[in-house]
Amino acid sequence: MTAVAFWILAAVCVAAAVTVFVVDSMARATFALLASLLAVGLAFLLIDLAYLGVLIILMMVMEMLIMAVFMIMYMMNPAGLMPMKMVHNNRGAMVISGVVFVLLVAGIFLAPWPRRGGEPPADPTHQLGLAVMGPKMLVMMVIGVAILATMISTVVLATHRGRYDRYGDDQRRRRPLDPGPGSGTAVQAAPEHHGGHASCGSGGPGEET
Repeated sequence: MTAVAFWILAAVCVAAAVTVFVVDSMARATFALLASLLAVGLAFLLIDLAYLGVLIILMMVMEMLIMAVFMIMYMMNPAGLMPMKMVHNNRGAMVISGVVFVLLVAGIFLAPWPRRGGEPPADPTHQLGLAVMGPKMLVMMVIGVAILATMISTVVLATHRGRYDRYGDDQRRRRPLDPGPGSGTAVQAAPEHHGGHASCGSGGPGEET
């Protein structure tokens, strides 16, 4: 059952990765890439690497969601409304990818993999963390908190108007103070800029000086 699930996840991973270069929408391409990486994370869970599997899933979900937001904000064709070519130099790319795939498969089956010696540790997650981070664990934890604080600060500073600016301190304003016609800002700004209808510069068609 585990082997069948592994091959299903492998097929989903490859199919979703191919979909990234097939769809025209950058948003769809982002979520297709997310599906491919989620399949990789689930495959790690199948081989009892729970820490890495959960870490991949959590990181890729947040990363792809942030990337989707920036794709929609800044890309020329975020929704796929215009035909868009995602790849260049098709023949060269196919040849290079085919050669790399063959070399990787040959390496998997022909490499003299060493036999495992000894017994696996009781806590493989702890041993993996020590092997990856070593004495830099505290530094990485501080950097992680700093990155999270930077992300939150960026989102807060990206908008100059919060919910208290729009709906008031007590959150009871029915119409938000948003720029634009028919909004609370326009209603309040009209008397300030125009001074009422009587102070408008142009007179009616029947008025003469």
